[in-house]
Amino acid sequence: MTTSGILSRRAVLTGVGLIAWSGAARAQQLATFSKSKLVIETAKGKFPFDIELALTPPQMEQGLMFRRSLAADAGMLFDYGDPQPIAMWMKNTLIPLDMIFIGKDGRIVDFRERAVPMSLDTIEPKVPARAVLEVNAGTVNRLGLRVGDAVHHAFFGNALN
Repeated sequence: MTTSGILSRRAVLTGVGLIAWSGAARAQQLATFSKSKLVIETAKGKFPFDIELALTPPQMEQGLMFRRSLAADAGMLFDYGDPQPIAMWMKNTLIPLDMIFIGKDGRIVDFRERAVPMSLDTIEPKVPARAVLEVNAGTVNRLGLRVGDAVHHAFFGNALN
């Protein structure tokens, strides 16, 4: 083996070590999220979800990035306060998701099913939305979700007791 081969192998191992270290450092800098509950109401019934709230710019930027799993009755709600054009992507998101776009009254205005993990393609609703609920891919189909169905949460003034 040549000296350059040994140096190259050391350089690769050093690079891998740096990547692992930066991943550990990034994990320490991840945002934390408050938890809440919401209910999605469709023609099939009412479905409760345990959610995390993405409310600040750092939380919204991170979202569900780096997660390896998500419970079937879990999700993340991004609240923008007022209806507006929204663009999401799946950068560093490891699990496929459905994105449910919600109007100011809690009614579903659009959704995108089975967003591809790690994709940089933008995902946008057809109309402005106040919030986005990210859930596991297949949830929209499982619940029989339709535009106009209700998402009940305090943010929309329609929470169920």
